[in-house]
Amino acid sequence: MTRTLEKISDIKFIAVVIILLNTFCATAQLYPHEGYLDVKGGKVWYRIVGSGNKTPLLLLHGGPGATSYYLNPLNELAKDRPVIFFDQLGCGRSSRITDTSLMNLDNYVEEVAQLKEALGINEYYLYGHSWGTMLGMDYYLKHPEGIKAIIFSSPLFSTDLWITDAQLLIKTLPDSVQHTIGLNEQHQTYSSPDYQRAVQIYYHHFLIRTEKYPADLDSTSKSFGENVYAYMWGPSEFKATGTLKNYNRLQELAKIMVPVLLTCGEYDEARPATVKYYQSLLPGSKLIVIKNSGHNTMIDNTEDNNEAIGGFLKKMDK
Repeated sequence: MTRTLEKISDIKFIAVVIILLNTFCATAQLYPHEGYLDVKGGKVWYRIVGSGNKTPLLLLHGGPGATSYYLNPLNELAKDRPVIFFDQLGCGRSSRITDTSLMNLDNYVEEVAQLKEALGINEYYLYGHSWGTMLGMDYYLKHPEGIKAIIFSSPLFSTDLWITDAQLLIKTLPDSVQHTIGLNEQHQTYSSPDYQRAVQIYYHHFLIRTEKYPADLDSTSKSFGENVYAYMWGPSEFKATGTLKNYNRLQELAKIMVPVLLTCGEYDEARPATVKYYQSLLPGSKLIVIKNSGHNTMIDNTEDNNEAIGGFLKKMDK
């Protein structure tokens, strides 16, 4: 009887050791460091900041092709948890690509899945900004396991609604700017200096409103995957000609079974009214509008943006 109890005790001890080893192996790589992951088409750069014991946060940057540099203000969220940044294939510090067969949602979804697997992430929060919300949406639909909550920042779930909103915003600009945009889009002269100047005026109002661009935006601009953006989206934020022009996941929003935070800027091209409509399709979700900011809320109003996301994460931690 004593030997039997000893055997049972040994078995329990071994079981506990195995569980602890599995837990250690699953989190061992979530320490501050950066590296590269081999994926189809090249290498993907990633960086982990923070090493607290709270649930990690995985970030999906915008674009397509914008790189994760501009998300650096979210570093503050790493005070008590690992935060994972990475540059999607075709931009930033990851491999550049010219093969358009790699420039599609399915490929980018699998890229995220590979990164999550390689880093041994079990439970985590998912954050997506702009195009990152499209990627995050499709990723969740295919790989929901382990995702405890989602932050959709300045989301796009319907290209048609996005373009409709853009047309409303363009109408608030001076007549001369409206005329320049309309004329050049009619003739598809997107590289025209006049059109590009009009694009920058739109961007200053609704994309990034800050007068002094930080170094992170300069790095984003210099390492932007222009060809990926043009192929998948189009010539500007308000003109969709690429493979994402028919994107629509409005019906699928109801399939999300985890808590969701929606954020957008007061002057965002992802208009607050439209994001509020998205909220109505996500029962139990929360919407926070970041004051005095455009699309890049993390740049225009870093403090309020981090407070909104950080507060949501702490609530989820409890």
